[in-house]
This record gives sequence, structure tokens and C-alpha cells, in this order.
Amino acid sequence: MHPRRSAQEVLLCDLCETIPLQSHCELCNINLCVNCAVKHLSDSSKRHNVVPFLQRKVTPNYPKCPKHPEKHCELHCEECNIPVCSTCVSSGKHKGHDMSDILEKLSAKTESLQKDLKELETRIYPRYEEMASDVQTEKAELETKYGKLITIADQQGEILHREITAIVNRRKSAIAEMKTKHLDALNKNTEEITQKMAELKQIMSDLKSILKLNDVSLTSTYKSRNSEFRTLPPKVRVTVPSFSPQKINKDQLNEMFGSLPPLSINTEHGDTIKSAEAVSSPPVKPLLDEPRVTATIDTGYSEFLDRLFSVSCLSEDQVWTCGNKKTMKLLNLQSKLLTSIKTKSGREPKDIAVTRDGDLVYTDSSNNTVNLIKNKQIQTVITLQGWRPGYVCCTAGNDLLVTMISDDEEQSKVVRYSGSTEKQSIQFDDQGRPLYSSGGYKYLSENKNLDICVADCEARAVVVVNQSGKLRFRYTGHPSNTEQSFNPRGITTDSQSHILTADYRNHRIHILDQDGQFLCYIHCDLERPLGLCVDIRDNLFVAEWHTAKVKKIQYL
Repeated sequence: MHPRRSAQEVLLCDLCETIPLQSHCELCNINLCVNCAVKHLSDSSKRHNVVPFLQRKVTPNYPKCPKHPEKHCELHCEECNIPVCSTCVSSGKHKGHDMSDILEKLSAKTESLQKDLKELETRIYPRYEEMASDVQTEKAELETKYGKLITIADQQGEILHREITAIVNRRKSAIAEMKTKHLDALNKNTEEITQKMAELKQIMSDLKSILKLNDVSLTSTYKSRNSEFRTLPPKVRVTVPSFSPQKINKDQLNEMFGSLPPLSINTEHGDTIKSAEAVSSPPVKPLLDEPRVTATIDTGYSEFLDRLFSVSCLSEDQVWTCGNKKTMKLLNLQSKLLTSIKTKSGREPKDIAVTRDGDLVYTDSSNNTVNLIKNKQIQTVITLQGWRPGYVCCTAGNDLLVTMISDDEEQSKVVRYSGSTEKQSIQFDDQGRPLYSSGGYKYLSENKNLDICVADCEARAVVVVNQSGKLRFRYTGHPSNTEQSFNPRGITTDSQSHILTADYRNHRIHILDQDGQFLCYIHCDLERPLGLCVDIRDNLFVAEWHTAKVKKIQYL
């Protein structure tokens, strides 16, 4: 649009960029005004072909050959990966090399650029924006959070000051009381001495009078009292007490004041955003119209006395199971017991999962531990304080995700562990509200896009957060009529990033896409479906609480 015009678009000369164009040079592929066309034709070094703009041929904009400036490159050498002209080809330098049309190469490259631009605009840049927003939010919260720390420090200082002032006042009061008693003792002693001195003065005066009068009668009757006064009256000795201040131990004082650990700044490896090709790399497997049961495993738990809780795939034909007994069982599709292992505590496990190395992990809420079984040896890898472990899953990065509830049953959270080290705690949303209900069952699974999916039974919802713990969505059931309200228990995900969750009381499985959109149900005559897992071929295994059986279902 011309800067001085707004009603219409004006095409300007490519050289002067001020006067509207009238001509076009087909050799140089530039647009020219009248004046610039005259100047352009004056260049005799080239055979310019200037035509009226409306009569120009629509020719591709071939690049000029760097070695032969008078030529345009109409070919692309695949081996040298450079544009070449006909002279370059005839020179023999590219003999035997594969050539492609430059426009076809341009078209393919343009398509690649368009894909890159689309990925940058729709996938990569929005994630950077999200990260920047998260950092800004965290910065905005610093004043409040560190202000709270300062307030706590001030309050603790005031408490210590009050205590120290009280101690000082008690010591000063004791000193003043001692001083008063000391003074009273000295005053009493002074009174006794003063009384004796008065008596002595009187005696000395009487003796002087007798001697002066030289009276025989007085002299003969005189009785000496000197022996009475030779023993001096007792002298009260009061020792002023000494104050022995204790040397202040700064370490103990710091400890008494309260601990403040050093600031921990950890730079986590940035998440890798999968390319559109990588995201769509698994072959597309459409959902079957009629899912079917391909195997039924009798776990050996009694249908009437025992209950089946969880199932976890070791392979396509072997699954670990656990129920309300202390024994965990490895079974094949023919219901043959391959291995059984008892929990370390002798109590029933809460949940089980299989690691990428094929080892079994189980949680034990009776002693608040998470345990790893390797070569049939049980190793306690996590022991919790103040929290009880619930359900567990192994991630693509070989971490452990564990749901847990506080001892007072007021809080719930998901914690990520690498070995025995806590790496992440997920408990609140951006507004500081709890993501999960305070109690109930909370099965969980990691999706292929690294979302963390939790089936929150008490909240009657599937709660999905991204890898950083930010809430993505909640699924509270399909609006279709149900016998009872949505009651999610077991949860798992497949290669298509589907989310599958067991609707326990409605005897079916809900299948969602990765964004929480309902796709379909799986029925298959299920009875109280509880635990779920998917093998590497996307076969679904369902642990039925009511029948104590595991059903293998093909649904893709």
C-alpha cells in the first residue's frame, strides 16, 4: 500500500520505489517505471527484454548462476546440493550427478519451510509463551512469598526478644532483691555496733567523772566491764553474688531461631517438544466398532472371598496381578501361575506397576513404602513421613509417579521420583486450589504426550495435567444417561494417546482422546472393572473386582 494512498493498492517501480510501474524486464524479472525503463535499457552489457507490465510473461524467478552471471539456474544438483545452470552442466563438472528441476526443488523446500513455520507458530512458540508466562507469574508471586518469610522471621525475632527481655527482667529483679537483703543485714549490724559504741561512751564518761571526783566510795564500788567489750560484736559479711553470663553459641542460637535452608536453584532439562511428524509417527489405529475379548485369565482369587485390585503388563502374554491378599501373582494368558511374591510387610499391596526394565514395583500403605522387586528380592526405595502411598505408574523416562494422601486425610498429591529422590510434587493449580480430592482412590498413568492422568474416584473426574503439573482439563463423564454417576477407577493410555478409564459402577471403559474428548465406550460384559493396563500392541487388560478375572480386550 502506498504510504500516501489508502483507497487502493499501487504497484511501484522496483528501482526508484516512488513512481508507479509501467514496464517489466523479463530478463532481470523486475518492474520499472518509464524513467527507470530508459535507464535500464541503457545497460548494454545484457540483452534486456522490457515489455509493458500487463504483457509480461509469468516466468519463474530463477536464481542467477554465481559462476555464469548471464545465466539463470534452472536445475539443482542433488549431489552437490547447489543450483546450476545449463553451462555448469555442459562443463562436465557435474557429470554423472543427479539433477532435478529447480522449481520442483523450490516447491519441496517451500513445503518444508511452511511446515517449519506452522510448527513454530502452533506448537513451539506457544510453549515458549507459556513458559515465559509461568516465569512472570512466579516473579509476581516472589514479593508475597518472600514477604511471608520476612514476617515469620520478624515474628520469631519478637518472640525471642520478649523471652530475652523477660529473662533480663527476672535477673534484674533477683539482683534488686539480693541488694535489699544485703543492705538490711548491714543496717542491722550497724545498729548493733552503734548501740555498743553508745554504751562504751557512757562508761568512758563515768570513769572520767570518778577519777575527777576522787571519791573513795565510787572508786571502791566500781566494777570493770572491759572484758565484756573486749569481744567485739559479730560483723556481718555478705558476699555480693557474681553474674556468670554464658557464652552465646551462635550455632545453637541460629538453630533455636529456626532453620532456613539455602536457596535451591535447579535448572531442569527443558522439555523436548515432539515434532508434528514424531507425534503422528505411531501408525494410526482406528477404534473397532465392536471391541472383543480375546482371552480371560482366572487369577486364582476367590470370587466370593478375595478381590482383584490391579493388573500390570509384563509382556503381551504375561501380567502381574494383586488383590486383597499379601501375594502378588504373575500369570500367563492360560491362567498358569508363573511366579508369586509376598509383600515385605505381610500386608496387601495397594497397587503395582512394571518398570521399563521389567521389574515390579508395589506400594504398601501399611508401612508407607514404595518397593522394588528385582530378581525376587524386595528393596524399599521410598519411605514416606506424614503421607501414605496410593497408586503408582512408571513413566517413559523411567521415573515413578505416586499418588499419596496425608495422614490426616486432608490433602492429596502426585509425586515424581527418580529412584528414591523426589523430583516433582503436583498438588495445586495456578490459583492455589487443590487439583485432587482429599481422599478416595486415585489411579494414574502417563500419556504419550507426557500428560499425567489421574482417575480421582471421590471427585468423580479424570484430572489431567501437563508434564510441568499445570492443569489441562477435567473429564467428568459423558452426558449420556447412566445407571449411576461417573465412577472412575483404573486408568491407562495407549500408543494413540487415548486415555482409557474404568467406570466401576457402570461396568464399562471410557475412551477419550488426549484433549479429554469422549470417543466411545467399551462394554464387553464387564463386571466392576477396576485396574487397567495396555501392552505394547495396544491390547487392553481389565481387572474385574467382582469376578477376580482379567480380560484381554482388542479395541483398536
